[in-house]
Amino acid sequence: MSTTTSQIDRVDAAAYTVPTDAPEADGTISWDATTIVLASIRCGDYEGLGYTYTHSAAAALIAKPLRECLLGADPMDIPALWQAMRRSLRNIGAPGLGLMALSAVDHALWDLKAKLLGVSVVTLLGRARERVPVYGSGGFTSYTVDQLQTQLAGYVAQGIPRVKMKVGSHPEDDPKRVFAAREAIGEDTRLMVDANGAYGRKQALALMDAFDECKVDWYEEPVSSDDLEGLRLIRDRVRHNVDVAAGEYGWDNWYFARMLDTGAVDVLQIDSTRCGGFTGFLKAAALAQGYGIPISAHCAPHLHAHVCCAATGLRHIEYFHDHARIESMFFDGLPTLRNGELAVDIARAGLGLILKKQDIEAYRADA
Repeated sequence: MSTTTSQIDRVDAAAYTVPTDAPEADGTISWDATTIVLASIRCGDYEGLGYTYTHSAAAALIAKPLRECLLGADPMDIPALWQAMRRSLRNIGAPGLGLMALSAVDHALWDLKAKLLGVSVVTLLGRARERVPVYGSGGFTSYTVDQLQTQLAGYVAQGIPRVKMKVGSHPEDDPKRVFAAREAIGEDTRLMVDANGAYGRKQALALMDAFDECKVDWYEEPVSSDDLEGLRLIRDRVRHNVDVAAGEYGWDNWYFARMLDTGAVDVLQIDSTRCGGFTGFLKAAALAQGYGIPISAHCAPHLHAHVCCAATGLRHIEYFHDHARIESMFFDGLPTLRNGELAVDIARAGLGLILKKQDIEAYRADA
């Protein structure tokens, strides 16, 4: 197909809400369902598909005003389209729901452009690596100790050498739960904890001392990610081999720059479903590289596998229980998980995803 005369002729969006397979909670909230918002962009016989995880209202933003920025436009011009969409959200409010809607569309644009060119998204972006390491993530505070141990040990049985659990709902119980996790995964698997900003500064330091016995080496959002001074304080005081991480709620490079300027983190987390898609992710990754800080992709593991094969300074991707489960329910053609790494099939055009339309219709949600 000639790309010089290509024009976007259709933009659609839909939301789907999938119940969790068990009650879930972290240090600050609980939930019983996860919503995925799909964006579809057509150009003649070619269709680009993208998604994000957010409220179903994001589908309405894709329908208007984002659609108006795209219809009749050349899908090759992703930077120009990204800027036009970003401007269209000015009076609505870009941070939050706006950028999450934009993220789904950006993913679909990259999928469409790669399909028009007959290559994978990874090939279009350019590979820095063939496979990306993951860590198994879940371990919700709502789980019993048995559920916690079973899930984390299951990740290890799949060949994943690092796992993460939630803490913070009941701080007084966290040391014994972390000990139970270490007992389940053995001595050789790396253990990570995520407080989701539930602790106070002194409380976070005291609990990290308690976690030392279990060789925890990743401390995610021990205090609120808005408390940059607190993150820096904890980063300065924990053991040298413990990484303090945050950034998953970053919407743009202004957010990430503030976090990096204050020296708040050892590893910057970036979420492509929140920060403007692959376009926003690569901007944030380049910014982190300028500060000499490694990055880690937050959630949406099969989607992130593509951009993370291209990003420099990558540590790993979060293989989050909810999202890994939903992506396997919704799509064929996912990147394959083997020995703790995700590999993208570059022989498949675009993102390589095939939507299981009949299987997912029961989860359709009204925007």
